[in-house]
Amino acid sequence: MPDKKMPWIDFRSDTVTWPTVKMRQAMAAADVGDDVYGEDSTVIRLEELSAERLGKEAGLFIPSGTMGNLVAVLTHCGRGDEVILGDISHTFVYEAGGISALGGIFPHTLPNQPDGSLRLDDIKDAIRMDNVHFPKTRLVILENTHNRCGGAVLDAAYTSKVAEIAHQAGFSLHLDGARIFNAAVALGVDVKTLTQPADSITFCLSKALCAPVGSVLCGSAEFIHQARRIRKQVGGGMRQAGILAAAGIIAIQEMVDQLAADHLRARRLAEGLSDIPGLLLDDGPPLTNMVYVNLGGDVKRNAAEVAEAIQKQGIRVGVINPRRFRLVTHYWIDDEAVEKVIKAFQAVLKA
Repeated sequence: MPDKKMPWIDFRSDTVTWPTVKMRQAMAAADVGDDVYGEDSTVIRLEELSAERLGKEAGLFIPSGTMGNLVAVLTHCGRGDEVILGDISHTFVYEAGGISALGGIFPHTLPNQPDGSLRLDDIKDAIRMDNVHFPKTRLVILENTHNRCGGAVLDAAYTSKVAEIAHQAGFSLHLDGARIFNAAVALGVDVKTLTQPADSITFCLSKALCAPVGSVLCGSAEFIHQARRIRKQVGGGMRQAGILAAAGIIAIQEMVDQLAADHLRARRLAEGLSDIPGLLLDDGPPLTNMVYVNLGGDVKRNAAEVAEAIQKQGIRVGVINPRRFRLVTHYWIDDEAVEKVIKAFQAVLKA
């Protein structure tokens, strides 16, 4: 049975993806138990599969990527410790200040470069001396792919350099790898080469991989043992979660191979939008599945008004600020949808 199409075309994010028919079938047939008791065989299988794919000893199924990053930080750090991270990183911008509100952990932000990286010298300079006046530097967080930097990709060589700096100074590297499989596909490498330098990594099942819920946190067996307690503390312990984990297994086994098509469609989308008067795209072709586009100064309507006009044609696009859009390709966006949104922007901006 083919997957049923969405009744609208939704470019706002890859979080809007529906589970596939195979996922729904797997969910209905899943063996379940009480996961807090460690008795859900389907969750166990997902965690083992995730750890193996990412080259880590163990995995932990978590309801969301935000909770996954929070659990990771709370496992690595104690109250009053400091985390080095980018000033437009997801953890700093979009996770409701959770590491501070719930963990008492101090964020030390550094400027993200256009490619999503942090300058190595900036990281070195941010490391605190052992002094009673200062918080202790316990963790650095990288994001791959980097959302606010246009889906930019960090390669293994850079990640290894950051890990070396961290480990020499006695602290850890966490990788917010919500879209790490997109990064691996874009670079044409095994995902393990990107995750190997990190002490922990969170990746998302419910974005471009199409599962309805969940992320997995991976790391050493001892780290995951400690993280399991933190997951319970923040309310992430689930019971018969195998129903959800079953979709995550399909996501890992079958949906990664679909990501290259998403990237190709993002490039076609960028090409088409770049030809429209009044639209200004970021420099260079999109590296993964995100296209950022701005309204030119001569366009009188703002982004929200343009998006509202486009939505009347059954198409949803993301508004980032009054002059900027984000469009994300995913499994439920086909070639026809790409051409439709290009034509919709043409028509609206002509009117």
